[in-house]
Amino acid sequence: MKIQIIKYSLLALLVILTSCSVSYKFNGSNIDYNKVKTIQIAEFPIRSAYVWGPMGPMFNNELKDEFANHTRLIQVKRNGDLKIEGEIVRYEQRNKSVSSEGYSAQTELSMTVNVRFTNNTNHKEDFEQQFTATSVYETTQSLNSVQEQLVTEMVKSLSEQIFNATVANW
Repeated sequence: MKIQIIKYSLLALLVILTSCSVSYKFNGSNIDYNKVKTIQIAEFPIRSAYVWGPMGPMFNNELKDEFANHTRLIQVKRNGDLKIEGEIVRYEQRNKSVSSEGYSAQTELSMTVNVRFTNNTNHKEDFEQQFTATSVYETTQSLNSVQEQLVTEMVKSLSEQIFNATVANW
């Protein structure tokens, strides 16, 4: 009797598991490749008063890589089904926290980009929006010693935010 109960329990579990299905896209994109085949990503110029030279090329390359690595979209120079353009509008640092002696203990570095997104297959999805990423470092360190690492982190975060806002529909 116990063996029959176990058999039926296993059979019921098997039926439940095979009848339920959940579909996930591990690349995070929600693109109808029957309609959308190309993407145009313009170079983002730096319009910020404070600048670190390598940040422009770092951002532009990372944004293009994000779409190349997570979609099947073909990147084109013009007339893309999707179009992303904008500019780096702010790069700044400010005191984040103060030590017990009254001096700055941490500094926050931030980078903001303005993005204009156009979906030529569905203009209801068009938008213009700013995205910001921040990183914090100890004031005992010089900005020059940590800047490349911090900008790399912020550029990655900004690229992911833009990807999610444009094709992931999160």
